[in-house]
Amino acid sequence: MKLKYLFTAIVSALLLTGCSEDNEPAGQLGNIGLSTTYAVIPDEGGEATVNITANDNWEITNVAIDEETGKQVIAMDGEPVRDKNGKATETWFTLSQLSGTANTRENPTTELKIKADRIDGGREMELQIKIGSNMQFLKVRQGAMEAVSASCAEVIAGADGKTYRVKGICTSIANTTYGNWYLNDGTGEVYIYGTLDANGGKQNFLSLNIEVGDEVELEGPKTTYSGNVVELVDVTVIKITKSLIKVVSPEATISKDGGELEVKVAYKGKGAYADIPADAQEWIRYKTTEFIAGVPSKIEQNPADTAVFKFDIMANVAGAREGKIAFNSGNGSGTSNVEYTFTQEGAIEEVTIADFLSREEGSAQYKISGIVTKIVNTTYGNIYIKDATGEAYIYGLLTSKGQSKQFETMGIEEGDVVTVVGTRSSYKGNPQMPNAVYQSHIDVTPISTAKFRNVEDSKDKYYMLTGKVEKVTEAGAKDDIETYGNFNLTDESGSVYVYGVTTGWNGERKKFGTLGVGYGDEITILAYKDTYKGLVEAVGIYVSHKKAE
Repeated sequence: MKLKYLFTAIVSALLLTGCSEDNEPAGQLGNIGLSTTYAVIPDEGGEATVNITANDNWEITNVAIDEETGKQVIAMDGEPVRDKNGKATETWFTLSQLSGTANTRENPTTELKIKADRIDGGREMELQIKIGSNMQFLKVRQGAMEAVSASCAEVIAGADGKTYRVKGICTSIANTTYGNWYLNDGTGEVYIYGTLDANGGKQNFLSLNIEVGDEVELEGPKTTYSGNVVELVDVTVIKITKSLIKVVSPEATISKDGGELEVKVAYKGKGAYADIPADAQEWIRYKTTEFIAGVPSKIEQNPADTAVFKFDIMANVAGAREGKIAFNSGNGSGTSNVEYTFTQEGAIEEVTIADFLSREEGSAQYKISGIVTKIVNTTYGNIYIKDATGEAYIYGLLTSKGQSKQFETMGIEEGDVVTVVGTRSSYKGNPQMPNAVYQSHIDVTPISTAKFRNVEDSKDKYYMLTGKVEKVTEAGAKDDIETYGNFNLTDESGSVYVYGVTTGWNGERKKFGTLGVGYGDEITILAYKDTYKGLVEAVGIYVSHKKAE
């Protein structure tokens, strides 16, 4: 009898265990459960729903909201991951929420809705959901992930999320841990962002022994980072064909005064040759080549030969520039090519904002100054500055030591005058200066006309005045609004005589009439105080104005 009861108890326990498992979420991890750990969205676009059960607050850590665009973007620990221009990459899907609270008896689950538009191809991303010290993972996929053979040009023109198989030359390596590098097949160049090792593992790029100049066949999904950088992400390497030539010399920086550049290459083909691009032949000039035969050994019976190339680099009177020299070697059955890149220092060119906006994108450095008209982001220092010729967007202001996210410590306010140095770039066709380096700024104090009249005379201290443009009534003062910009500026506290207004920061005098300011208009100027024969004067710089109704 005891055996009979024991057998019945075991069967009952097994049945109860089976029922319990059927009722648990598919992805249960301690204090959080998911109805599925694999959400699939139809190719034609649509929505997938995942039910979350949690006994504490939770958040998705690798998706965030970009403060500037309001879009959902790729993140790390809840913060948007940004490129060197400060841009973050938008996710290809949208989530109904990025965080939630513990569930209750009245609300036992939370619905996470995932939406995406139609896709021709396939794409996938794994969401990281943090609750307490635990991390749960949810994979989101749309479409098929089979690789399609393509050229780099076809990848660039293709759809994000689609998986491609490409073959090309490794032109440069940016990161040897994750395997971030550039692949070029002659039709275009794509950025490889993450390379898996032979076992599918990450952060083991060196085990593949991929070098600049090697021909690599690989496959991986495409994404477009920050709107203009085409990437293949976490690629799988199919085949590596070692190059017949590789550059031995590290990248160099040549002074702005010019000098000699020496580049050493190792090759296994029949000779080594250099090719200077046509647009650089005026300042990169071939000098000599020394060939050194390799010495066979027991370890290396067919060693590479060495060629030492020397070039004369001309002086640079403009901004910093980048030079590229191509090297090749062949053996009858094929030719390998490799590219060497160097930089040459340049003078920082001080220009007006209009001149800066007209320049081409590149590495040339420019110094510009202007009045801060708008502060967009107080963390990164995204601001607009304006001079007499135009207005520029500064996307991220670094400290003089190159530190980011320190804008609030600089004490810069709207109306202040700031001087910055940086390169010319653009975003979606709009020019900007990314990661500008702070040089100096002038504090400008907003003030009423009554208080302005009582400050000390000083040509080094600027104030911001706003008021109505009126005809001059003060004795001894000359009214000339068309040429000099002489007028009375009146606010609620009183009025002050404005003795001349330039057309803006670094603007011209005697051109006030070109601004279209008339009597009755409201004007904002920067001004310093001066006194001439007892007459208080505000010597001004134009900022903006509003026409009288």
